[in-house]
Amino acid sequence: MPEKLRVGVLASGGGTNLQTIIDNCTAGRINAEVVVVISDVQCGALERARKAGIPAEHIDRRDKQRCPTREAFDRIVLKCLRAHDAELVCLAGYLRIMTRELVDAYAGRMINIHPALLPSFGGKDMWGHHVHQAVLDYGCKVSGCTVHVVWLETDGGPIILQRAVPVEEDDTPETLAARILPHEHQLYSQAIQLFAERRLKIEGRRVRILPSSQR
Repeated sequence: MPEKLRVGVLASGGGTNLQTIIDNCTAGRINAEVVVVISDVQCGALERARKAGIPAEHIDRRDKQRCPTREAFDRIVLKCLRAHDAELVCLAGYLRIMTRELVDAYAGRMINIHPALLPSFGGKDMWGHHVHQAVLDYGCKVSGCTVHVVWLETDGGPIILQRAVPVEEDDTPETLAARILPHEHQLYSQAIQLFAERRLKIEGRRVRILPSSQR
């Protein structure tokens, strides 16, 4: 059995995606372990990490003495990730726009889950219920979720995995979000396992998924 992939998670919310990752790591469905969870706010994700015995770091974005700039904040995040030897960084409802230094430090080793089919309905202000409301306002018949590599451009990195989910006639942002969320959980864990197996090959804007025989 290869060594477990060391995963650092950045989160700003309740942490349901984080919980699924923790559970799948514990159950052996992902050959990985979450070694640190970092948040810019006190949130449910940190509580989930503490309950699982995982180091949970709150870096207060409002502490202007410690974090006078975005760059200073991200340097603290980066120092924390490196202190825990994180090999892969997973964004799970993380709402901060990251600086180049942090993104470049984990180039090709930072991924995110987005609750829509990118490149549609991504970018600035497209998070949470805003995404689902935009999908409904546009009259889409399908939505879904996307796991992608993180680039400096918000939601603009190469796509790893996607899954489509139907939009029902009477959907609200809440019902659509609830239908998509289980697929987010499954898809994110699948992407992490592919990374752990070294089966992801980034070629420009394309991510190739290699058969196990070609790792």
